[in-house]
Amino acid sequence: MASSSIKSQLDAPVSVSFWQAFTYWLKLGFVSFGGPAGQIAIMHHDLVEHKRWISEKRFLHALNYCMLLPGPEAQQLATYIGWLMHRTWGGLVAGTLFVLPSFFILVGLAYIYMAYGEVPAIAGILYGIKPAVVAIVLFAAYRIGMRALKNKLLWSIAAFAFFAIFVLKLPFPLIVLAAASIGYLGSQFYPDYFKVGGHSNTNKHYGKSLIDDDTPTPRHAIFSWKKLIQIGLVGVAIWLISMAALISQFGWNSTFTQMGWFFTKAALLTFGGAYAVLPYVYQGAVEHYQWLSATQMMDALALGETTPGPLVMVNTFVGFVGGWLGTGATHFGAFASALIAASIVTFFTFLPSFVFILMGGPFIETTHGNLKLTAPLTAITAAVVGVILNLALFFAYHVFYPTGFDGSLDLFAISLSMVALVGLFRLKLSVIPVIIISGLIGMGFQLFI
Repeated sequence: MASSSIKSQLDAPVSVSFWQAFTYWLKLGFVSFGGPAGQIAIMHHDLVEHKRWISEKRFLHALNYCMLLPGPEAQQLATYIGWLMHRTWGGLVAGTLFVLPSFFILVGLAYIYMAYGEVPAIAGILYGIKPAVVAIVLFAAYRIGMRALKNKLLWSIAAFAFFAIFVLKLPFPLIVLAAASIGYLGSQFYPDYFKVGGHSNTNKHYGKSLIDDDTPTPRHAIFSWKKLIQIGLVGVAIWLISMAALISQFGWNSTFTQMGWFFTKAALLTFGGAYAVLPYVYQGAVEHYQWLSATQMMDALALGETTPGPLVMVNTFVGFVGGWLGTGATHFGAFASALIAASIVTFFTFLPSFVFILMGGPFIETTHGNLKLTAPLTAITAAVVGVILNLALFFAYHVFYPTGFDGSLDLFAISLSMVALVGLFRLKLSVIPVIIISGLIGMGFQLFI
């Protein structure tokens, strides 16, 4: 009896239907808190350890590919596994459901923010959250830096990136291009400095999996140049048709069209996670297009941290606020305009991720090699640390000196930011409790002091 029980535990699970997978991806969309690390950990626990839909080696192999791509790696990993199990529709469903709950939650929060943000209690919560955001971004710079800056050369790249954006005010895409060039050249002359690997196989085994180490590549996942070109052309066609529809309906200079164009570029620059692209989004959305204020951008990050789904969903909040305040509001009404803008931003933010997975997945599955981060990507990740540090200082300036350097210093904000740092660094609290506690303290301070 005992031997048969052990055998049943080691046997591969029976096939998983499309609707079983659909149910799981929908549930995941509501519980995927904790940023990419937490989201990947949830999927690993569920799909590798518990359900055994995919083996450890195949899971990490897919993750290594997603780490190479611009865009949210956790959402791309869900898309990849969904595609591997149930073809194109499986990937589209998995990737969409990973994002959809967060979209509706953020739209709801953004509506409350725009419609009732001046109510004292809500204003107090937002007042308390802002210092926590400063601490969270500093913590992100530290966390990424500890992982990415493994030698003096990478530290130098981070320092030059900080100098370039903080002092020289260079645009983020130029910094990314320069870092990638340094990484490519460095790999030719100093390759040891750029051998910073990604996720590796831990050789753990949880029993036979539905998609196991030696499971043959499914027919739909076999690589061919014809299929790669077809998917690429379909992706480009969808983008062109969408942009053409916006231009014909609203004109090139409209808020909606410019959002589609801008967030397409942003989607292609999200190497290193959402924190890496936030400075670029800030430069475009706040400084150039003026879709929202610096304060509203900070509130977007705070609300994005408290909802499930990828942190890059901050873009959805940016789109909502820009639509609410933009020229479209005069034609559709504030909420309708905001909803249209948020939908446009979300669509163009995630379209490249789906195309990358469906194009590259067959090649990755066919090779079954161990992918590592390339030297250019290693250099980009190092530069991201400097860029995020600049973002933290920018936020700190606006929080600690709300009326500018000529105004008074907000000692309460500084104190609350220090408390949040202690919670993150020493007490090892996750981001959500830190934001909730800070918001409650801010509300109490505004209402009773």
